[in-house]
Amino acid sequence: MKKLFALSISLFCLTAQAQIIIVKDDISRQPIDLVTAISWNPKAFTISDRKGQLDLSTFSGSDSIVFQELGHEELVLSYSEVKKLENNELIMLRGEFDLDGITVSASRWKQAKRDIPSKIISVGREHIYFENPQTAADLLESTGEVYVQKSQLGGGSPMIRGFATNRVMISVDGVRMNNAIFRGGNVQNVISIDPLSVENTEVVFGPGSVIYGSDAIGGVMSFYTIEPTFSQGMEPVVGGNALVRYSSANSEQTGHIDFNIGGEKWAFVTSLSYSNYDDLMMGSNGPADYLRTDYAETVDGSDVMTLNQNGRKQISTAFSQYQLLQKVRYQPNEFWDITYSGRYSTTSDFGRYDRLIRYRGDTLHSAEWYYGPQEWMMHSVRVSNTSKNKIYDKMNITAAYQSFKESRNDRDFGSLYRNNRVERVYAPSLNVDFEQDLGKRHELFYGLESVFNLVDSRASIQNVQSGNNALSQTRYPSGSTWFSNSVYVSDRFRVNRKLTILSGARYSLIQINSEIDTTFLSIPVTSVALALGALNGSVGFAYKPTDKLQFNINGSTGFRAPNVDDVGKTFDSEPGSVVIPNADLQAEYAYNGEVGMIKIFKEFLKLETTVYYTYLNRAMVRRNTTLNGMDSVFFGGELSQVQSIQNAANAQVFGIQLGAEYKIVKGLSLASTFNYQKGEEELADGTVAPLRHAPPMFGVARINYQFKRVRAQISFRYNAKVSYNDLAPSERNKGYLYAKDGDGNPYTPAWYIFNCRASYQVKQNFMLTAGIENLFDLRYRPYSSGISASGRNFMATVKYSF
Repeated sequence: MKKLFALSISLFCLTAQAQIIIVKDDISRQPIDLVTAISWNPKAFTISDRKGQLDLSTFSGSDSIVFQELGHEELVLSYSEVKKLENNELIMLRGEFDLDGITVSASRWKQAKRDIPSKIISVGREHIYFENPQTAADLLESTGEVYVQKSQLGGGSPMIRGFATNRVMISVDGVRMNNAIFRGGNVQNVISIDPLSVENTEVVFGPGSVIYGSDAIGGVMSFYTIEPTFSQGMEPVVGGNALVRYSSANSEQTGHIDFNIGGEKWAFVTSLSYSNYDDLMMGSNGPADYLRTDYAETVDGSDVMTLNQNGRKQISTAFSQYQLLQKVRYQPNEFWDITYSGRYSTTSDFGRYDRLIRYRGDTLHSAEWYYGPQEWMMHSVRVSNTSKNKIYDKMNITAAYQSFKESRNDRDFGSLYRNNRVERVYAPSLNVDFEQDLGKRHELFYGLESVFNLVDSRASIQNVQSGNNALSQTRYPSGSTWFSNSVYVSDRFRVNRKLTILSGARYSLIQINSEIDTTFLSIPVTSVALALGALNGSVGFAYKPTDKLQFNINGSTGFRAPNVDDVGKTFDSEPGSVVIPNADLQAEYAYNGEVGMIKIFKEFLKLETTVYYTYLNRAMVRRNTTLNGMDSVFFGGELSQVQSIQNAANAQVFGIQLGAEYKIVKGLSLASTFNYQKGEEELADGTVAPLRHAPPMFGVARINYQFKRVRAQISFRYNAKVSYNDLAPSERNKGYLYAKDGDGNPYTPAWYIFNCRASYQVKQNFMLTAGIENLFDLRYRPYSSGISASGRNFMATVKYSF
């Protein structure tokens, strides 16, 4: 009994000593995580957890505790004032417009956005929970500043400033996702990232090769997933979110859960999502060219054309997906922080819709064309140290291992033979990054990166009746390797309070080795061994004459080294063409210049504009060539023009990006983004033509309302027309993707849609979100896409936080 009494007294004392408060937003009244509390006397620092909790026990006696969080006004209170807070709740006011903000992707370290001369946008979990994107591609599209192409429902290929695929970079928690088989055609890898596991997404526009190396020409998309959080006191903290969502246009059924368990030194976070999508329904009002009138079926061993009872139903777009994230974090002391991360994503088979709607005469070209499961796995360990020494003030070491698997399976209508091709890439990598202050004005960022890719490629032909298999020509030379080693340095120089100069340089050495299999296709190239170096740099100026005005000037270079897809691939790029390896490729270089301005008018209006120009030299493009003196060969049963990837063109892109935010009254605002880009590419005959990945003018305008538990939005999305003359030559040959103009030529009509959505916080832990997308049920297809967008879509989400 005495022991029990003593234990009760001890627990009471511990509870009494703890000073835990909850930080909440003044409008939504929801807890705010990542709020920092700082005191200099006594010296103390802490960050709020997911429940908005701050343990201020170590701040006892402080006359000045500073509370800061991006998007809210700074608060300064004494410890005695904190103790008098009603219900132990600290209310933070949403900030007015300012030029501040934090970014990580510009240098791999946290920096103030006002010191960065490049355009950067950020979206957090609040945006994700409200917009409810089905995939990470939809998340990027929801920003209104990244254009997304889709060949099928299970896809999404981002376009940034006229570049896409292997000329833009995808990074997950600081690790590059681009691999040796990222192709010039549309890539779908971004859908392997679960948007419901993402804490923050940043997009850096323009070349980012100084920090990220090869491929970062058009921009860098950085996804930062949720991190394990530690407890604020002696008791473990447990919290998380559970979510279910339904969408009518493709009968989406998504379930998600994430939870965090945090102690003083150990913390764990787990995230799991499952989504199932049925065939997507397009809208009712628009070009009849997009309707799917019939589809192929196999009945009693024979292929037949079947009438589609509902032409709006895009048959063979259904698929499902699992996504898992697990992190374990250990912080032995205030200087060391170690995090293990494991990620896994896989899909079901999903049809390549754009290939399934091609005709050969009066029948469909393909009876089957589908991707096998797209699998991605990544394991990484990040070790961080903040004990200052002569070499660095902060250090991050990230060792990662990724594996990718994708497959292509196709069979012509009426054929007994199915082509099966399976690709795997194994990709270990190492990043070592340092930050060091050099006096009061200079901050140095430097490091190294090493990336190795091993490609495994298999191919077979299967008789669908007998089940017999025979080996066939692989897409890539199996056993090919791609090896990149780089060093970089970047300096932030604060000339004075108004002017900051950011400059940097990187040197990369890339090696490629491939042994070409000539068993099925006799070609003169039997091996590829490339070693090339690339030097690139950047310098930019951020000038802030006042707290409400900023001018940016930035010049940068980017590069893309050839990868295995460029030098060693043998494949049918499009009906009637076959691409063969080229052992003489070199890197392509981009030269970019941009100017920007941000202006705030009396706390109610914020305007932002960026004008840019990018010149791409020695661009790697497909060009006609010969094979053993012949310009055409039979490949896959079809007479095909022989092509190869060559450094045979130059390209240029000019564009302007505009943004505006207007606060009408508290809780009611307008926001708009506008994007215009015009790109041209040199053709084989020396003339120029529109650049394929430069989308038409596009943007979004939103009316936002938020008060207490209610948030609502009406948005207007638009896309300008692309006439036949403005289509790239390669797109003009894909008439099956486009609507027909008055002359019967393919083109993309202009379109605009209205969306509305709202959320209601029923209780502190319980939120309902609902919306209607494409309110007027427009039938439209975004530029270059092979699938029509969703028709009128009713979406509903229930989210519970604990």
